[in-house]
Amino acid sequence: MFGKRTAVESPAERRQEPAKAPLSATPSVDVKGEAGTQVKPDRIKSDDYYSNKSTIFGALVEAIDMAQLARLDPLSARKEIRDIIKEIIAIKSFVMSIAEQEEMLEDICNDVLGYGPLEPLLARDDIADIMVNGAERTFIEVGGKIQLTGIRFRDNAQLMNICQRIVSQVGRRVDESSPICDARLLDGSRVNVIAPPLAIDGPALTIRKFKKDKLTLDQLVRFGAISPEGGEVLKIIGRVRCNVVISGGTGSGKTTLLNCLTNYIDRDERVITCEDAAELQLQQPHVVRLETRPPNLEGQGAITMRDLVKNCLRMRPERIIVGEVRGPEAFDLLQAMNTGHDGSMGTIHANTPREALSRIESMISMGGFTLPSKTVREMMISSIDIIIQAARLRDGSRRITHVTEVVGSEGDVITLQDLLLYEMIGEDSNGRIIGRHRSTGIVRPRFWERARSYGEEARLAQALESAEGPDSQ
Repeated sequence: MFGKRTAVESPAERRQEPAKAPLSATPSVDVKGEAGTQVKPDRIKSDDYYSNKSTIFGALVEAIDMAQLARLDPLSARKEIRDIIKEIIAIKSFVMSIAEQEEMLEDICNDVLGYGPLEPLLARDDIADIMVNGAERTFIEVGGKIQLTGIRFRDNAQLMNICQRIVSQVGRRVDESSPICDARLLDGSRVNVIAPPLAIDGPALTIRKFKKDKLTLDQLVRFGAISPEGGEVLKIIGRVRCNVVISGGTGSGKTTLLNCLTNYIDRDERVITCEDAAELQLQQPHVVRLETRPPNLEGQGAITMRDLVKNCLRMRPERIIVGEVRGPEAFDLLQAMNTGHDGSMGTIHANTPREALSRIESMISMGGFTLPSKTVREMMISSIDIIIQAARLRDGSRRITHVTEVVGSEGDVITLQDLLLYEMIGEDSNGRIIGRHRSTGIVRPRFWERARSYGEEARLAQALESAEGPDSQ
């Protein structure tokens, strides 16, 4: 099939090739990493393994025709590569067990056809984040805790090649002239790459993984992120077209919560999403997904989030969902919320509901709008109904800490009203936070009339009255 396949080695060269050392000279061990992190109990691959892998990979490149390989479907290409690698191993007389050979086959197939050493990490659904700090060190987040893995890349060139492979799939690029790039994997997982010369020790790749099975509010209730009664309140908020801002720090679960709330949008509504890197996974049948575009090599052709939000208004949306509000598009989103697009939602980085409002005001000011502060605050009061605060606690768990209404103003101060709060009580012997969600006693919130128009007022009253949830461990 491949014209270059016979170029592996001649029989005379086979006899001169000395036997190689076994591939795994190092057993499975626990190794302390940086900041007290612990290596996942995977087998640590030895230097001999990577040396032999490099030799086999070089012979494979010489033996195959990449143009013909590209014409095959993935399964056929993987089978062809495995056959050639087995032939190379036999020719070069490598000494390895069947398990070691299978591991080598899988690694090299991943290098050629996939994302190399990242493939086994991407296949694991328990990993939330993958953090690659140059070719030598790869960390993962599992259960809210960061761990050092035994995975490494052949060199920084291989890592950079994989980064370019990832970002090129969504029409973006990363190189010395454009060393910072936000992108996504095909499943929506968020990707950030920062390359040399900005990253001194080699390319830094960060992947925020999405679970294959999309989380629901009921699952968040089971995980203790919100009480059952609080979950009912959030379902009602999502359904009755409240304008919602989800606030929280990095990694607090804002996008996950936004995905959960959109599950309760009626299926006959036209929803338009605007994102820097498309990661929302809405289940409604009538969804239009929009994504920003960075400038080209000449610095031209950029499409900003504000361009997308303004264009949304011409597309007859019923709800506008902004993945992350981080600039002057905040003004356009407030206008959309105020002009017949009830039920619009967005996320923002902030540590409290009041801070979220302050950040929106700052973003509008930085956008060059010369509006008085009083006018901006009046816009926020008339536009935003609910602020939901998500937080990542020090034990790594994620909790919804506030469900807060924007109710009006007293002088120049916006008045907020908490409906649900999360109280930390202490921690157990394992360092896990113990706390509970409770109602503040308000059973007729500002959006009561809106809930009544949807026939949800009795359910809302019952949920708020009984929202003294059980302790969440």
